Amino acid sequence: MLSLIARKPWYLLALPAAVLLAMLCFRSGGGLHAADSREMAVAMNVPVVQVSDVTGSAGDGTLSGRELGAAVGPGLPLDLRAAFEGRRGLFEYARQLHSAAAAGDAEAGWMLSRVYDYCGVYAMDPQGYALDSATLASMGLKDVPGLTAAREKVSQGCVGFTAADGLGSALMLQQRRTSALAGNLAAEAALLTMGEPLRTDAEYRRGLVERVLNSQDPEAFLAVSTAMGVAAAGDDAYSGLVAGDQAAQLAWQLAACQLGLACGPDSALMTGYCANGGICSRDPDQDFETFVYDAAVSRQGMEKMNELVKSLRRARGGKR
Repeated sequence: MLSLIARKPWYLLALPAAVLLAMLCFRSGGGLHAADSREMAVAMNVPVVQVSDVTGSAGDGTLSGRELGAAVGPGLPLDLRAAFEGRRGLFEYARQLHSAAAAGDAEAGWMLSRVYDYCGVYAMDPQGYALDSATLASMGLKDVPGLTAAREKVSQGCVGFTAADGLGSALMLQQRRTSALAGNLAAEAALLTMGEPLRTDAEYRRGLVERVLNSQDPEAFLAVSTAMGVAAAGDDAYSGLVAGDQAAQLAWQLAACQLGLACGPDSALMTGYCANGGICSRDPDQDFETFVYDAAVSRQGMEKMNELVKSLRRARGGKR
């Protein structure tokens, strides 16, 4: 995504954010470490479902029993995805999701992994995260408010998590594998993006992408999008599919938005890109789709991008 957005650098916070974060790595007593800078760099080329591939203990998937004031309420809501987008009391929400996932609810397991992803960087060191946010805000750079506002949303939503919860890549991989084996397609697609598919043969990988296409599930589209980007270049398994470059990756993400994924200005997608990746719109009212077309797609490339997105929305997988 970085090389595309870089065509219009006045919209790009990724570079200044990365520089600021690198500076913060060297201040004594701070909450940012080398791993955090690596996460910022990774976030520039991956969707938010991969942003917080943070280091940490794998844990056993059991959250601690700390109390959280802003709970989502007793029992899980009917719409798990909408509840996640509300992003209030995600610690308590994760506890409820964990119980449901342990009972075999594959959708709850997938959404639990999204909470891990969204809150992972914060959970490494909540106090350090807050201190870093304050430091960024104090620097007086004109584009920093969007970043600090996004980080504040993450802090408010993820309060209660700590490093003891082990929200690292190992735990997220474990949760997604469990959910995929229980039948959740988005989790299965996310494993492909993480480089840990249930099977590695070309027939399986192509079949998985075709199942995602047939599902028209926005979560699955988002989950598979990075695997369809530059990672798919030259892979015959994806011949004839929208795959192989950064435009393809963005097309899958835009199609996810059009299929119903929450992509508004206050969505987890926009907040995660900004807070965890430093990729922020200077217009606080801009949704993801508008941001991509404004900052990442040239005027000459708009027609091609529209065609790619349309092909994904009407595509139905088939055998070669």
